[in-house]
Amino acid sequence: MRPVQTFSVVPRIPSEIEPLRSLAYNLRWCWSHDTIELFRRLDRDLWEKSGHNPTRLLGAIEQRKLEAAASDDAFVAHMRRVVDHLETYMASQSTWFQGAWNAASNPLIAYFSAEFGLTECLSIFAGGLGILAGDHLKSASDLGVPLVGVGLLYQQGYFRQYLSQSGWQQEAYEDNDFHNLPIALVTGEGGTSLEAEVKLAGRTVFAQIWRAQVGRIPLFLLDTNFAKNERAEDRDITNQLYGGDREMRIRQEILLGIGGYRALKAMGLAPTVYHMNEGHSAFLGLEHVQALMEEHRIGFAEASELAAASLVFTTHTPVKAGHDYFSDEQMNRYFSDTARMLGLSQPDFMNLGRADGTGEFCMTVLALRLASRANGVSKLHGEVSRTMWQSLWPEVPVEEIPIHHVTNGVHFCSWISLEMNQLYDRYLGPHWREEPANGDVWSAANSIPAEELWRTHERRRERMVGWARHRVRDQRIRRGALQAEIEAADEILDPDALTLGFARRFATYKRATLILHDIERLRRLLTDPKRPMQLIFAGKAHPQDDAGKVLIQKITEVSRDPELGRRIVFLEDYDMAVARYLVQGVDVWLNTPLRPNEASGTSGMKAAANGVLNLSTLDGWWDEVWQNPTIPHDIGWAIGRGEAYQDLTYQEQVEAAALYDLLERDVIPTFYERGADRIPRKWVARMKSCIGSLCQFVNTHRMVSDYVTRYYIPSHQHFLALQEDSAARAHALADAMQRIRQEWRNVTVGRIEEVPSGTVAAAPIWVRAHVQLGNLRPEDVVVELYIGRIDPHGEIAEADAIAMDPENNTGGQYIYAVETSPAESGLHGFTIRVRPNHPDLPAAFVPGLMTWAHSSRVVMAATR
Repeated sequence: MRPVQTFSVVPRIPSEIEPLRSLAYNLRWCWSHDTIELFRRLDRDLWEKSGHNPTRLLGAIEQRKLEAAASDDAFVAHMRRVVDHLETYMASQSTWFQGAWNAASNPLIAYFSAEFGLTECLSIFAGGLGILAGDHLKSASDLGVPLVGVGLLYQQGYFRQYLSQSGWQQEAYEDNDFHNLPIALVTGEGGTSLEAEVKLAGRTVFAQIWRAQVGRIPLFLLDTNFAKNERAEDRDITNQLYGGDREMRIRQEILLGIGGYRALKAMGLAPTVYHMNEGHSAFLGLEHVQALMEEHRIGFAEASELAAASLVFTTHTPVKAGHDYFSDEQMNRYFSDTARMLGLSQPDFMNLGRADGTGEFCMTVLALRLASRANGVSKLHGEVSRTMWQSLWPEVPVEEIPIHHVTNGVHFCSWISLEMNQLYDRYLGPHWREEPANGDVWSAANSIPAEELWRTHERRRERMVGWARHRVRDQRIRRGALQAEIEAADEILDPDALTLGFARRFATYKRATLILHDIERLRRLLTDPKRPMQLIFAGKAHPQDDAGKVLIQKITEVSRDPELGRRIVFLEDYDMAVARYLVQGVDVWLNTPLRPNEASGTSGMKAAANGVLNLSTLDGWWDEVWQNPTIPHDIGWAIGRGEAYQDLTYQEQVEAAALYDLLERDVIPTFYERGADRIPRKWVARMKSCIGSLCQFVNTHRMVSDYVTRYYIPSHQHFLALQEDSAARAHALADAMQRIRQEWRNVTVGRIEEVPSGTVAAAPIWVRAHVQLGNLRPEDVVVELYIGRIDPHGEIAEADAIAMDPENNTGGQYIYAVETSPAESGLHGFTIRVRPNHPDLPAAFVPGLMTWAHSSRVVMAATR
């Protein structure tokens, strides 16, 4: 039965503690231990039952408890301290951004993501991508970066997981009660809610806008589930995160990209930089181009150059099949008028999302074509992405493809335990929290007494074991287990045993069951009476990923082995709360992805920040730090050396054996090597090395400052420069590129002369090249000597590109010359290349515009 009228009921909070309401509605509480403890003091049991949701807690708590808190001087003093801290934080004019970029002409960055993982009570995320986005906002807040977030507010969010009697994953969806979440509707004049609208296959769909305040950062979330949308299919667009089929996916991505762009405009916000976190929001690029065409009364060529300057794209997916593709029929149905409005033919419009002019429309290709700056999320992932998308830049060497990398990080105050917080405060001072990217701060980790570090970690492991026992007991009760099995949950896990944790999304490439490869060898490790080991697993498989569900089922089957049941545990319904207990309490963080399928991975970073040692294959971020010669190898352990095998079954066998070898020969002996004081000093030394070497790198303060310095500020400045004077420089750039494209077929490299056939290291080599430019001028191009060592395949490797200077011109043919000296001996080779040039080009390479010399034109000569 639908109501004839709706109204909101709010808790009646005594005036003495009224500030609790504002504290609850600023999500900075979720990374403030002091604020969380304040809400816990009201009712600890209700805090847990509310899902760590202070707005629900305040709405459900008994009035007498609120009255008691209001008359409790200690509680009021605690609240006042927390309020003062938040007010000081919000009003601060001395943030990192203000100190570093105070003269940056008022930039505003809009950060778009399909999911945001801020806290477990706001269920609008599925996994690592969302957690990363949430940590991005938190660090942007701490650093004072002028940024807003844009996403979708899902009615059901991601699913709750439970297992059947057979261990098969089941999914349950629960509705989010928006009016009991720390969010509020955005309203305009007169108190009416602001809305954004999009066209979907000829009809208008409306979205109301909710705001979550994340410290200093507003996060705007679009919601279609309200009465103004008369069709159920329109209200359902924001029903489930990653739910439904490709039809639902394209609707959600239109809403996110185009609707999100229009929502910002409706609120009077005019970002100068748009950051697309994965390809889900790439349609915003089309909307941005169209809006600039209308605003400046310019064509697609000028507007696309102007838009590109302000678009940043981050890809997270190292497998092509994992990117979003839409059919021609879908694109024609949802974007039937877009090509005309952009002034493009339908084939040209479709080619914006095609890598080679054929196939389905790819959101990643669209983002790469429209954005001037793109990156992967680790050094290895940058390499993988350049190889994957090389076809977009034909003729450009793979190592120069303009996809760079900014390695992911984690927000320390969200993931480091209270006990480790206090320990860091005592020995590192407050700067570890304020300047986590400062290596000098973390160098003091070696001064932490081994006894204190170990006892702190032991307390976290003991707390985790107690919590895990309670959670497993509840799982068994829900599953209808026998009473004896329920009671046995109180004896699972040993609070003193070496504990390995594996918790993440259960995708097959993550190989959760690699450690189960030789079950008898594993059994010996788990049941050793003197040096026992135990495993805690957690994670969700995508509802449509049966292969991932099989992995979960296999783990649960092994955990029911009478001998192993106390040593192997699977925790259901993995979320941020579960993740915190594990990364703060286990001894070893196990990570076994099939290289190079892990784009970055951040769970191991969270563990490292708590002094937990990583045991991982060389993939994602772990490969990057392990291969860094400045970082010692006592930070953890590497499984293998990054080898790749054609036979994946054989590879699994090899890497499982390597894993067992490491456990037997190094990990377990080091953990159990104790002196008279029962402290494993070699293990603690590794913990200190892990903290001192990795923490300065694996934090999102470092990551966000990298984005600001390398992407946001250059994009902001470039956009403003192109936009001023009625987009005069955008006009000039578009005109120049049109002229260069028309003439490029006439650009050729002719005779190359004066090249010695042999030389000694450091001896000069002088090269002259005859280059035909047609009607282009020298300032329209860059001519480069491309020189390097010859690899075993006869290709130029580790090349340098050295600009050549024009000497004279004869009828459009120029002679370019340069002198250089190879630094090393060995077989070297070179060629000549020509690429476009313009002072406002954001990147060195333009797709399809590269001319190389042919080897037949090289003339060998003696050394000058």
